Amino acid sequence: MISPALQPKKPTQKRFTAVRVIAALILREMATRYGRSPGGYVWAFLEPLGGIIILSYAFSLLLRTPSLGTSFLLFFAAAYLPLQAYSNVAGATQHALSYSKALLRYPVVSWIDAILARFLLNGLTSSLVTYVLLTGILAFSETRSVLDFVPLFQAVGLALLVGLGVGTFNSVIEGFFPIYQRIWQIISRPLFLASGLFYIYEELPKLAQDILWFNPLMHISGLMRTGVFTTYHPEYISKIYVLVFGLFFAFFGFLLLRRFHRDILTR
Repeated sequence: MISPALQPKKPTQKRFTAVRVIAALILREMATRYGRSPGGYVWAFLEPLGGIIILSYAFSLLLRTPSLGTSFLLFFAAAYLPLQAYSNVAGATQHALSYSKALLRYPVVSWIDAILARFLLNGLTSSLVTYVLLTGILAFSETRSVLDFVPLFQAVGLALLVGLGVGTFNSVIEGFFPIYQRIWQIISRPLFLASGLFYIYEELPKLAQDILWFNPLMHISGLMRTGVFTTYHPEYISKIYVLVFGLFFAFFGFLLLRRFHRDILTR
């Protein structure tokens, strides 16, 4: 007869253990990222707000009015915040294994726990920052815009999904080819400029439209702006395309990590 100490764990016990592990990993990252600096969690709001203010002011010096509405701050924030959410999640999941490498030596901590912990923390933080800053900017802007939360939630949700897919897929490539991290940094920096940050899709030449349509972030920034500027109704947005794009890379990212995570951790 098997003793109680040696009996295999029930599925409910395994799920509960996984939840506890993920929660512990989230608290660990919150402590290491925000607990060591003055102001703590407030910096999660101040950093994107500072970037929005500086870049929107610089943008206002070049043009008299934005492409939509009258507030450069609101126009820029509507695209910047979901793109920032994508960037945060993609970067966090891409380096999840290396960040928790020491903890992954323990049997109770799995590679998927590390991925989900960083995804949940950065996804929830980015979502909260997006809605708080948008409502705050809207309150202090001289505009009559009313937020439509359906496209806002859709845009942020799709941004997080694409970030998860790209991050997990990149973690596999970076695990086998460390130089890929440098290459991806070079590629991703101008990616924001090609995602409708300072302009709208309709202002581009036809050739540029045909190329940038395949950029999922272009769809996300446009969808986000439909929730901020209710008179804006772009026809190019395809939520199905962005959804399939994110699911495709997430599926293969998780599939490859399941197969090669041990090889990556031992390199």
